[in-house]
Amino acid sequence: MATLVTEALETVRNDHVESHLHTTPTFDLAAHPTPSGREEIWRFTPLRRLGSLLDDVAPGGRIELQADVPAGVAWSTVTADEAAALGGIAPLDRLGALAALHAPQVGVLDIPADTELTELIRVRAIGAGTADAVAEHTVIRVGRHASARLLLENSGSAHYNEFVQVIVEDGARVDLVTINDWADDAVHTGQTNILVGRDAEVRHFEVTIGGDVVRTSTNVAYSGTGGAFEGFGLYFADAGQHIEHRLFVDHNQPKTSSNVVYKGALQGERAHTVWIGNILIRKVAEGIETYEENRNLILSDGAQADSVPNLEIETGEIAGAGHASATARFDDEQLFYLRSRGISEKEAQRLVVHGFFDDLIRRIGIAEVEDKLRVTVEAELAKNVLREPGPGA
Repeated sequence: MATLVTEALETVRNDHVESHLHTTPTFDLAAHPTPSGREEIWRFTPLRRLGSLLDDVAPGGRIELQADVPAGVAWSTVTADEAAALGGIAPLDRLGALAALHAPQVGVLDIPADTELTELIRVRAIGAGTADAVAEHTVIRVGRHASARLLLENSGSAHYNEFVQVIVEDGARVDLVTINDWADDAVHTGQTNILVGRDAEVRHFEVTIGGDVVRTSTNVAYSGTGGAFEGFGLYFADAGQHIEHRLFVDHNQPKTSSNVVYKGALQGERAHTVWIGNILIRKVAEGIETYEENRNLILSDGAQADSVPNLEIETGEIAGAGHASATARFDDEQLFYLRSRGISEKEAQRLVVHGFFDDLIRRIGIAEVEDKLRVTVEAELAKNVLREPGPGA
């Protein structure tokens, strides 16, 4: 498969934009200093709870990787230098640079051009403990006019720092589903950088449930006109958990589009979620259309949701740009409507939460994943919302 070596790609990799939403992509760790916590991209992150993941120390841990790939799809390993030569978007922060630097090898998943896959590609990362940190680097390349669905599943216990590069060539169509279903003691930092080719279509689903601290960032740019990106996210935070999703879409090509919808629920003391949505529309990106939305539902006292949508527009010649953000408790009118029809308060709350998430879940298009998520949401609700009060409560 030919690598993407175009002027547009070189712009993504090397061009610096004077923007508070944008940092220069580079593998050079020196360009990504250790954060103090006062920087804009780190101010919400509990740095102390990341442990050694921000240190320039080669981690000693390994994680079990299982790859189920259909015939015709190649799964191989290469060196870091060989991976850097494949193209794609370089790391945008210190965590991504550290993962690329210290990963013992780079896994490469190649989907050949003109391949239309009906079978699901599945890659599992299974953590076996938190004693040693783990670094992983994966490159996913989707050839011209190919079509594929990929499921990346993370589970178990781990201190895990991963860097994923996705290169989608011209005319390709990809569904990428990431499930972060960690044990309660897991610490996970991840960066997924997606390069969308001319007239290519990418749908990215991200689900985060479990873990002590999970901080992921998804960064998108375009290597040609007409590329389309859709990003969907679902997260559920319990007591003491910190779940942080960061998104940056760089509209660096004309007539590109992006649509982002993330929804989260929080319950329990010190449950904390963070969603940052950054959209940059460059001067050259005429005719683009973008919209981002984040909704949070707080189910109990003591939980906190931070939501920060940003738009930076450098040209007025666009088809449309907008954003929305809301954080609220249960809608009293919805609950009243349900209770007036004989539904108990707990059952009414349950129905509201399932309805809140279900419009996202049904878009995934993988029946086993959709069914599992509905069961998972029900299990999360049972921890608080559906739990009956004890004697004397």
